[in-house]
Amino acid sequence: MIRITRPMLPAFAAVALSACATQSASNSSHTAYTPIPVPSIERPAGETADWWFRHGAAAAARASHRARADNGHARNVIVFLGDGMSITTIAAAHILAGQRKGLDGESYRLSFEKFPFTALSRTYETDHQVADSAGTMTAIMTGAKTKMGFIGVGQDAERGNCASRQGHVLVTMLELAKAAGLSAGVVTTTRITHATPAATYGHLPERGWEVDSEMPGKALAAGCTDFAAQLVDFPIGGGIDVAMGGGRTEFLPAGMRDPEYPQLHGRRDDGRDLIVEWKRKNPDGAYVWNADQLAALNLAQTTKLLGLFEPSHMHYDHDRPQDKAGEPGLAQMTRAALKVLEKNPEGFFLLVEGGRIDHALHAGNAFRALDDTIAFAKAVQVALDMTRAEDTLIVVTADHSHTLVFRGYPARGNSILGLVRDADGERATDALGLPYTTLAFGSGPGYTGATDAQPEGPKHFPHHYDQAYGIHHGQPDLTHVDTADPNYLQAATIPKHGETHGGEDVAVFAHGAGAAAFHGEIEENTIFHLIVQQVPALRKELCRLGSCNADGVPVHRPSYKKLTQIEQSIHDEVR
Repeated sequence: MIRITRPMLPAFAAVALSACATQSASNSSHTAYTPIPVPSIERPAGETADWWFRHGAAAAARASHRARADNGHARNVIVFLGDGMSITTIAAAHILAGQRKGLDGESYRLSFEKFPFTALSRTYETDHQVADSAGTMTAIMTGAKTKMGFIGVGQDAERGNCASRQGHVLVTMLELAKAAGLSAGVVTTTRITHATPAATYGHLPERGWEVDSEMPGKALAAGCTDFAAQLVDFPIGGGIDVAMGGGRTEFLPAGMRDPEYPQLHGRRDDGRDLIVEWKRKNPDGAYVWNADQLAALNLAQTTKLLGLFEPSHMHYDHDRPQDKAGEPGLAQMTRAALKVLEKNPEGFFLLVEGGRIDHALHAGNAFRALDDTIAFAKAVQVALDMTRAEDTLIVVTADHSHTLVFRGYPARGNSILGLVRDADGERATDALGLPYTTLAFGSGPGYTGATDAQPEGPKHFPHHYDQAYGIHHGQPDLTHVDTADPNYLQAATIPKHGETHGGEDVAVFAHGAGAAAFHGEIEENTIFHLIVQQVPALRKELCRLGSCNADGVPVHRPSYKKLTQIEQSIHDEVR
């Protein structure tokens, strides 16, 4: 096999890391299992990023040993992240998918539900019972839990304080992959600078700093840069190989017209045109902003790919056919990303996010949430079809849950979006004698009281309002309401402008090389450790950073400063 090698480290770096590199090589095929000691602490007061990293490493090593999988041999890693994809959302989506095919929806399985290994993931953050996407995705990508709103930064920093991140920057799985010589990509249906994708490459104590115009002057003066700039300036391994999603205006200077929507303009105050800069850095790469351009690429000859298909988030899959310029679906983007990444014989890392599942749930609209979950499952099937289980680990999970619930006792085969009917086919009613839907939300804009945007009664998508009022006429009668309409909003118990996340465990599904390590109930940050302990290249890179114990297991939180110093020395050597 032809191997891609990186330039020899300068002498000082090679000497400093030779012990770890030797240790990694000698232990890459270890079979013995020595329990990893984890300090006993008072919780939560004693938790730190270092403790979380070791705690996750210990749990992953134990799981790998029990599954006879600690000889991890995955070359490629694909993480599919259904944002907000709760177990309830998965169940409702597979029922809908089956019913759309005229099959038994209850027993129908989405692509990833057929995976042989599963686990449950605890999603709380270090400061919140119910988490956001920033802290949870950071846990998955770095092996350490952190606070709400933090991207790639440990819990001891202060939110919104740029200077406080010093010494607390966490190394991500994507950064490890690039440092190890693998290719790496990020695909999402949200802005590419949004919380989940940003957590693969970015480091800021504030998830909202997607573009410089959203950053306070104090943060800019302290040297922090926005996520769009961090993506283009990514300093490790020659940059990210594939990045596709929305968020064009975060990359364009203020005053520059968007190519698809001329009434919209760039949002950058620093005058940088990051798309032009990306093209300059990647002369053999391809930049595309619509579906036709992506379809026209010769991906076999494409080494780098940047696709920004909307000014902000991409469309829901249901609305995508009406897009003005045409945008690709998640499955098409996944296929294109794999075509580019698979050319590297060393392997690759890829994150694929179904980000708008979360947004539809926040909007209180089950139809679009389930529809995007089905589209997400199709993207997973593309990855299954294009890779081999022998050398590729595919992990499917969510970052957090939502408040979507099943209600009543609907009969087998009842429309998942319809009114509840019992086993005799009769329409079920509540204690007031009124019909109700199977699906509902614990909070959100589907609350049936009046607002300044829509009258009291059933609500329709989108429901944006400033003022909400109480319910004065009781529960609405849904007898003549089409609750399966794509724009129907399921009823919510608590009025909120946006439905809120849930705090229960989410599911983890694993397939391929090393997948047997995924079982039981785990802390969310353990997902990182389960992955890196099954991928020799990532484990070796962590050992090179001084993270490994005598058994070659990464137990010490790696130093981001050391990683960037090594990368800079490699860059200087090449020059």
